[in-house]
Amino acid sequence: MRFRACIALLLYVSACATSAPGPREPAARDPRLANLQRAATLPWTDGGRCAVREASEPWPVLAERCYQALDHDRLEFHDPTGRCAIASAGAAATGLGVCVLAAPELVVGAVVVAGVVVVGFAIKEALDTYAEKKGRPQVRPVPEVRPVPEVKPVPETKPAPQEPSPKKRPKPEPRGPDFPPLDPPEVTERDRRPECEPRPVTHRGGHDPHNECADKIPNNSFPGWDVRVNGKDYDGLQLATLTLWDVKTDDFDKHSPHSQKFFIKMKLGELQREKRLAEECGYDFIVGVRSEAHKTALKRADPTLKVVVMDWC
Repeated sequence: MRFRACIALLLYVSACATSAPGPREPAARDPRLANLQRAATLPWTDGGRCAVREASEPWPVLAERCYQALDHDRLEFHDPTGRCAIASAGAAATGLGVCVLAAPELVVGAVVVAGVVVVGFAIKEALDTYAEKKGRPQVRPVPEVRPVPEVKPVPETKPAPQEPSPKKRPKPEPRGPDFPPLDPPEVTERDRRPECEPRPVTHRGGHDPHNECADKIPNNSFPGWDVRVNGKDYDGLQLATLTLWDVKTDDFDKHSPHSQKFFIKMKLGELQREKRLAEECGYDFIVGVRSEAHKTALKRADPTLKVVVMDWC
């Protein structure tokens, strides 16, 4: 493909741009860390797993290999420099996107992201590891340097044991867990339990109106997918607020009062179970309904449930 030629050119430019620093220039930072920090500004559909896996490669290689893992619905690519226009001429929009993204230096306005970017969990874990290593430097004792007095010949005697100065107390050497990092990261249930990590799964078939409603949840991090957490498939997840959703699109108001009570009784137990599983992993839980009557009935049955009337359905 022509855009692969662009990638090769960008790799060459990247190599030239990262030549040995001058005598007054600081040493270059860890390229893997730089790639992770750049990837953290982009929206990913896989939580950033691909970016972490390819972080040791040059940025243009990472961009090409992980391009398909980006959330393309939230991205716009522009070519203000014009250097990608020839490489992508006659190719699909993918060629331009990869070429712009793979540029060694990020040009202002080249990549536009819609909405707030939540750092992918895989990238966050890798950056936390770097931060932890930076906060836990290896501590080695520094020997005390004293002036050497003039030496005069004296009769050979057995040296007396030297007592420590009462004004100075030896500092104990830090040991492992007793020496915490400067900013210890908070360990949550999501970090301790792999089943708490959100995993996109395909929508259940045969419920197109229901799935369309779920995909339109405001700030839904995985539109087009259900999200599996703690063994349960939820209709949506807002990563920015750590909130899981169950969407109910039933025409509740069309049923008789007797049928409404029966419906609430049948669904309440499962909703309470979904709420418990979400909270075990540190997530909030919201039930989305289509009418105020449905919301009132659920709140009456269990006041602890958070219920929202979905005006987008």
